[in-house]
Amino acid sequence: MIYLSVENVRKQYGDAPLLTDVSFEVRPGERISLIGPNGCGKTTLLRILTGEEEADAGRIERHASVHMGHLQQRPEMTPGATLWEVAESALESLQDLQREMIEVSNLLETDPNLAERYDHLQQELEARDAYNLSYKIEKVLGGLGFAQAEWQKEAASLSGGEMGRLALAQLLLAEPNVMLLDEPSNHLDIAATEWLEDFLLNSRAAIFFVSHDRRFLDRIANRTLELVHGSIDPYNGNFSAYIKQKSERLLVQQRTYDKQQTEIAKMEDFIRRHHAGQKHTLAEDRRKKLERIERVPLPREIPTPAMAFPQTERSGEIVLRAEHLTKSYGEVTLFDDLSATVTRREKWGLVGPNGCGKSTLLGCLLGKKEADSGEAHLGVGVTIGYFDQQLALLDDDDEVVDAVRPEGTTMTFQERRDTLARFGIVGDKATQKVGELSGGERCRVAMARLAASKPNFLILDEPTNHLDLWAREGLTEALKKYDGTVLTVSHDRHFLDQVIDYLLVFETVPAKKGSGEEKRVQKVQGGWDVYSRLRKQQLADRNAPAAKTTKVEPAPKKEAPAKRKRKFPFRKVEELEADIFEQESRIEEVQALMADPETLRNTERVKELVAETRECKEKLAKLYEHWEEATELNW
Repeated sequence: MIYLSVENVRKQYGDAPLLTDVSFEVRPGERISLIGPNGCGKTTLLRILTGEEEADAGRIERHASVHMGHLQQRPEMTPGATLWEVAESALESLQDLQREMIEVSNLLETDPNLAERYDHLQQELEARDAYNLSYKIEKVLGGLGFAQAEWQKEAASLSGGEMGRLALAQLLLAEPNVMLLDEPSNHLDIAATEWLEDFLLNSRAAIFFVSHDRRFLDRIANRTLELVHGSIDPYNGNFSAYIKQKSERLLVQQRTYDKQQTEIAKMEDFIRRHHAGQKHTLAEDRRKKLERIERVPLPREIPTPAMAFPQTERSGEIVLRAEHLTKSYGEVTLFDDLSATVTRREKWGLVGPNGCGKSTLLGCLLGKKEADSGEAHLGVGVTIGYFDQQLALLDDDDEVVDAVRPEGTTMTFQERRDTLARFGIVGDKATQKVGELSGGERCRVAMARLAASKPNFLILDEPTNHLDLWAREGLTEALKKYDGTVLTVSHDRHFLDQVIDYLLVFETVPAKKGSGEEKRVQKVQGGWDVYSRLRKQQLADRNAPAAKTTKVEPAPKKEAPAKRKRKFPFRKVEELEADIFEQESRIEEVQALMADPETLRNTERVKELVAETRECKEKLAKLYEHWEEATELNW
């Protein structure tokens, strides 16, 4: 079956053709990534597929069974609706099926012909897990980083980034069988991105998406379409597979092109030497043959923009020292007793959930915010270059060649052009207004301005935002070669692994004393992969039975620390496990009852069962907590 067929689609703006001959097909089970440099037409193609724009030519056909959903910039919502209600509105089709099933079941006795329709509705509801809609909403909102305390917040008060996440929640809850996603991991922290990856991998939908997150592409895509010069080249597999296949194709294409160019040069030379001599007949024959040759196109190479930072003046060995920094807002502590020392040429990454305090910590380190306690000191000879993800230092009305010059410095026109060229801004782009540039080009101009100030300590806040895959690779290589020190905030896992020596990770962990959770900032030597493996090991150790964990703990000193105080009364582990089994069994029984058509006809009974499910889950959560305490302390 072919869900979606695209044939010879063309789109042109003015005299500039954007899409010249786009053809591909989408089949069930495919997760197709659309890649290409910024400005190649990816978003335009997605808008044509969703019907937001019309193609100038070509044909798009959908299978009759296709229910297509696409990620919108803002979610659809009624005035005054809460975040929960906006998310719930995406389940309207399931709620309609539930109502129809009740109506059909009431008519079955008088019209047996409805039995087939009833069976179909039951199968559809079971397949889409329609008997526990509240749990589906909780799962998606929590996975995308919305805390439970925010669920009853008025949706209209959300920030732009939160609106984007809510629109994504609506799409995932609607469960279309074809999803069109344009940069779905925008506005997501790493934890939410990894949750989204797992969700999409377990989805039955065909997925057609654009992303500049290399790890996301590698985890999700099983087919890759490269859009360059208006047309598409297909590749099998994810982005890493594409890179390998692309290099092999380029090698073949270059050899074929070079061979033909050599043949053409020989023929042209023969024609030039003999067009008026005795061999003019042969020369004319070769001229006609030359006209009929189908020219091999240049290889479809996507260049990595050149980026480079200049040599810096040496700073002292200690670039930054933070000592016992603490910062709270009200009752919320962002970081407590944080100490770290950054030495010359080290590259540090700062990661954590949205809103955890990364920007606040940067402000404290830069002296723009005051910590509640503790101090931060810069070392001797340290000069800072700060990259603001909002690009506030660039004035849209300035010409690019003027915007690149740092305030208070003198640079000749040619020096400014040379600096811009080191970041891939060449030709007419250098004399355009900043406001006329794309997001990726503005980002590179801001980087060039940083380079022009020649700092030896770069502090970068989300530097890969707005950059395509190739520009990100250019920045990655430039920072690896940079001889200064780097501190960067980023959600790009590939970038962190390639550039970073140390991570400061904002994370939430079980409290050391009593129940609940506490926030901490963990220092890790290495990039994201190292931290990810460490986190999995810590979770495994935490969840392992106490008898096993005690074997790997260091021997107690003379004064061993006291055990934590009990929160729950003493109970045997076996008794708690029996109660856990009982609650889990009851939840299964209740869910089975909710799937019964007789139950669905009784609205009050359905409400009772939903309430009982919630109560059982709350009891189960407490039993698990009690069991963990018992396994630790009952010895």
